[in-house]
Amino acid sequence: MDLEKSVSRAVQANPQMQSAKQQIYGAIEGVRAATAAFAPTGTVNYVSTASSSRTPVTVTQNVNGQNTAIGTTARWGDKYMATLDLNINQPLFTGFRLLSSYQRAKLSKDQADALYQRTELLLTRSVQTAFLNLLKARSDVKSNQDSVARLQSQLKVTRAFYDVGLRPRLDVLQAEADLASAEQALLAAQNSVEIQLAQLNSLLNIPLDQPVDYLGELSQIPFNYTLQQALDEAYKQRPDISIALKSVEIAGKDATITLSGALPQLSASYDYIKQGDSWDLRDRNVSFTDSHQFQINFTWKAWDFGNTIFSYRQATDNVKKLQADLAKLRLDVGADVKTQYLNIQDAAKRINVAKVGLNAANEGYRMAVARYQAQVGTNTDVLDAQSRVSRAEFQLTQALTDYQIAIANLNYSIGRKSPGLTM
Repeated sequence: MDLEKSVSRAVQANPQMQSAKQQIYGAIEGVRAATAAFAPTGTVNYVSTASSSRTPVTVTQNVNGQNTAIGTTARWGDKYMATLDLNINQPLFTGFRLLSSYQRAKLSKDQADALYQRTELLLTRSVQTAFLNLLKARSDVKSNQDSVARLQSQLKVTRAFYDVGLRPRLDVLQAEADLASAEQALLAAQNSVEIQLAQLNSLLNIPLDQPVDYLGELSQIPFNYTLQQALDEAYKQRPDISIALKSVEIAGKDATITLSGALPQLSASYDYIKQGDSWDLRDRNVSFTDSHQFQINFTWKAWDFGNTIFSYRQATDNVKKLQADLAKLRLDVGADVKTQYLNIQDAAKRINVAKVGLNAANEGYRMAVARYQAQVGTNTDVLDAQSRVSRAEFQLTQALTDYQIAIANLNYSIGRKSPGLTM
């Protein structure tokens, strides 16, 4: 996979993207819930009551054809009553609470979209940085391999001269010591390649032991942006600014919701009530009743000892705090964009200087080897020239890596999606 395919794979497979996507789905459900709050609500209430009571009863006796009371006694009696209440309630005015809650839910959805974009940009930058560091590690391996090959060749020549008595033993020892150091640097560079492969596989959600052929090369890609273009684009589409702006608007809606408790509340309700002395409420006898009720409910909290107004002031202070955070974020974004822009310019200059230095180092090494073989130069001259070649190669590799990483960082800073690092 090349760089662009690696980024596409990460965006599709990395769990971070799934997490951000689920946040959007949750925000969509929040909008639906806030919309449903405008509709009437229905409540069904069924109460079944069974009671037993003890009541006094007069005891009579028939004397000469007449019932005469002779005393009282108490008797137990059972009573059953069932009530069904179907209520429909429609809010008419809630102090702008429902409207503000709906607007807040929509802002939360917009904020979730911006969070998804930021997650995608962060992941893209992480993949690009890991990919470029892998290419750098491979270039370091190649440079170290070339260094080892040069030192091995020099060691053979030095040993040949020593065997015939043209060079002292010290030259051989110096060549062996430098070769050992170069071999250690080669091992470290090879280990770095394996580490970068593991990090890249992890970002792409690929098993760490699965071999993947990542294809690419370090190069100086064209860059024609001006600083002002980069700043304008960043202020317009940077997700962090959008997230902060939505946070300010959400805090404003929270303040309105808090204040709604101090405003009048108006609602309409309808009740259908059915009662009877049987559990199924069938019309069997005179104990059955059926009624309809319509109500307009108006409430207004007279006072709460300042609880609502203090909470509202707290919410408005939070709005002002978020506004200040937004202003600071704009400053930070501008500084970040300029920093990455200057890093690109600096890396481009270092690339040009490193290329000149590498050409000079290669020529110097060639001349040092020729002088040594002609017996007019020293082994130290050759080893120093070889070291300068390796250092020049590393400097060029580092400059190319810094250049492309700075472009990746600038793309993130301005909120621009560029999987292949094109500008």
